[in-house]
Amino acid sequence: MATVSPPPTVNLWVVLSESKRIINAHSRHFLALSVLFLLPLCFSVTVYPSVSRLIIDQSSASHNSVSLLRGSLHDGDVDTTQTLLLLLIAYIVVVTVFNLLAIGSIAYSVYQGFYGRPVKLISAVRSSFTSFLPLLATLISSNTIVFAVFLILGFAAFLLTRLIDLDYALSTVVLLISVAIVVKLYVNWILACAIVVVESSWGLTPLKRSKTLIKGMESVSLSMILVFALAQLCLVWISNVAASAQMDDGKLWTKAFFVVQIVATSAFLTGLMLYNVAATTVMYMYCKAVRGELAWEIAEEFAREYVSLPFDDGKVPHLVSVAYNNV
Repeated sequence: MATVSPPPTVNLWVVLSESKRIINAHSRHFLALSVLFLLPLCFSVTVYPSVSRLIIDQSSASHNSVSLLRGSLHDGDVDTTQTLLLLLIAYIVVVTVFNLLAIGSIAYSVYQGFYGRPVKLISAVRSSFTSFLPLLATLISSNTIVFAVFLILGFAAFLLTRLIDLDYALSTVVLLISVAIVVKLYVNWILACAIVVVESSWGLTPLKRSKTLIKGMESVSLSMILVFALAQLCLVWISNVAASAQMDDGKLWTKAFFVVQIVATSAFLTGLMLYNVAATTVMYMYCKAVRGELAWEIAEEFAREYVSLPFDDGKVPHLVSVAYNNV
């Protein structure tokens, strides 16, 4: 039989505290993963607004210098649009690839660290590449559903505007309904990436599995999404503001501040994304524990062993005794 000391009430603070404990216990390991996968991602997010703004400003300057040549203006607009489009595609590819690689490696490492197992860099990198395609398939599935929600509601709003003359009010209502539905979906799907990495599933399966596990923990999921989303949006907004200030003012001190801002923003964004993935994986483990699934996993893997689990009050871990009855 297996006896497990009851876990505390799971909230955002408990999840973040356990995430911090695991990261601190393997600080060099997670630092290496952050440099490999998260730092290029965050650097791209930080620099992209500046690069795109620079291309637009240079295009405007060249148009002003050749304003008398009307034919070249049209050609310049086409070239600038193509350049910005290629830059956007490259940005999306880089962000998506490094994001999925980071999730695969960090979630695997946190899962191993949660059990107190050895955390190896080679195994984590291998997990990132192994989980890449399943994570990509799951990402496509979730985005397809979200796009379908907006498409259906948008089409319904279009039909209603033909019958009712309330364009502005109806658009606002449809937008609010769409946002509420999408937020609800992401609250239910918050564990999907961790499920893909740990349970080797993909597509719609981890989305359904996440919805099942998260029942009763929706408030924790929503608070986690809001905290990390708002923090990351603030950093991205700072990058946009700094890019505008740097382009509008060519002074040396402004350029120096811009470089410092890129470094600082990239570093803070890297830490936020690391804790986001770690917290999501820890929450996945707690959801399994609340539903009684974790005890069976421990019983199967550590039969007749004593295992220390992080279901504690933040100070002293409880002892879990696991044994089989051979009947």
